[in-house]
Amino acid sequence: MTKDRNTADVAFIQALAELLNQNDLTELSVKREYGENDSLNVRVSKQSGVVTTVQAPAPALPAPTAPAAAAAAPAPAAADADPAQHPGAVTSPMVGTIYMAPEPGASPFVSVGASVREGQTLLIIEAMKTMNHIPAPKAGTVKRILVADGSPVEYGAPLMIIE
Repeated sequence: MTKDRNTADVAFIQALAELLNQNDLTELSVKREYGENDSLNVRVSKQSGVVTTVQAPAPALPAPTAPAAAAAAPAPAAADADPAQHPGAVTSPMVGTIYMAPEPGASPFVSVGASVREGQTLLIIEAMKTMNHIPAPKAGTVKRILVADGSPVEYGAPLMIIE
């Protein structure tokens, strides 16, 4: 692939992303033919509902009845409202599809409550037909898993919490 074609492909993908946003679409798939055995398949999608799902429990918090309860309430609410801001959050380094196990039917790499060591594979993100193993950034215990097997994920989205 030449540098000019690579630049053109990037511009093409960016244009598709803009079309997605401008027309309020959730997914767009295009195949671009270059020759007999040369093509580019692009699927651009945006994950909707993740923030809504994550923030849904926040309004259900009961109103504090004592001043001491009011002082203690903001810390847990803030941690639940945006898992990406949690100090133990593992975020996605790329856009792709989540796989919790090395192959279909196999046991997952990790589960809630599991102890992990730094560098241990937590899950796989498939991006452009490449399986990318996502390592644990630190040793600890998996407190929450925020993604489901087979679901799409965006860059920077929280995947799990390790403490």
